[in-house]
Amino acid sequence: MLRTSKFNKAVDDVSFHIMPGETLGLVGESGCGKSTLGRCIARLYQPTAGSIKFEGNEITGLGSRALMPYRQHIQMIFQDPMESLNSRHTIGDILEEPFIIHKIGDKVSRKKRVKELLEIVGLPARSVSRYPFEFSGGQRQRICIARSIALNPKLIICDEPVSALDVSIQSQILNLMNDLQQEFNLSYLFIAHDLAVVKHISDRIAIMYLGRIVESGEGQEIYKNPLHPYTRSLMSAIPVPDPHRKIKRQIISGDVPSPINPPSGCTFHPRCPEVIDECKYKVPSLETITQGHKASCHLIAKA
Repeated sequence: MLRTSKFNKAVDDVSFHIMPGETLGLVGESGCGKSTLGRCIARLYQPTAGSIKFEGNEITGLGSRALMPYRQHIQMIFQDPMESLNSRHTIGDILEEPFIIHKIGDKVSRKKRVKELLEIVGLPARSVSRYPFEFSGGQRQRICIARSIALNPKLIICDEPVSALDVSIQSQILNLMNDLQQEFNLSYLFIAHDLAVVKHISDRIAIMYLGRIVESGEGQEIYKNPLHPYTRSLMSAIPVPDPHRKIKRQIISGDVPSPINPPSGCTFHPRCPEVIDECKYKVPSLETITQGHKASCHLIAKA
């Protein structure tokens, strides 16, 4: 009989809150645990430890039946709109399904609401009889957004919702999401690896590395004064539209360590340009540096 001696901690000691009507941007490299965290909050994954609370109520250990009321208020938008839409169903069937599952309204009222949802996201009501493959990528993501707001949720987890779209379409989708947030007082957990996109939509930002949050704070503060070496490196990689402006790049060497066998101490220390001996054996805690601005770094703590 084989026994597992090592475990992959996809998310490790992560803690944050999201206020009503607020957007928290969650940023990090591919494989750092962003999507896993989002799916745990939506209870698509069952977390092995920790606590998830929605409006003060513990939802971590709830079964399928007890979760039903919360699923109405916690929705998700996935990265690939084609993969997240059933290609065998019409758009009308896809958007009507949440109402059927939660037993909301009769057939006539559901059909009417589906057409309203399409118009809210900028698509014609006649689209109800068409199939996902008949739409462009941006239009399919609008359909996914319509589905996510169908039940009047309070929190929407956006798992890289614009990364598969053209740049021109990205801005349209982001503007639509901003408009919907203001209209319906939505809260967003906006997961992405593109800091320029996150800057456009987020009130607060959390930077994630190998399953842990290494820096968090108000969006403007993070961009103006990045504290953690990893955050500074990410910021320096943002393209600047002015070709004459010189930007000092802070290049990170090496690859992301294996989460199954992470480095001792600070997991970023093998790649950090400012590493000190303490980083190699002691895990830094996430400390408040200034009001609302936290960072997990021994150098910052000593400053």
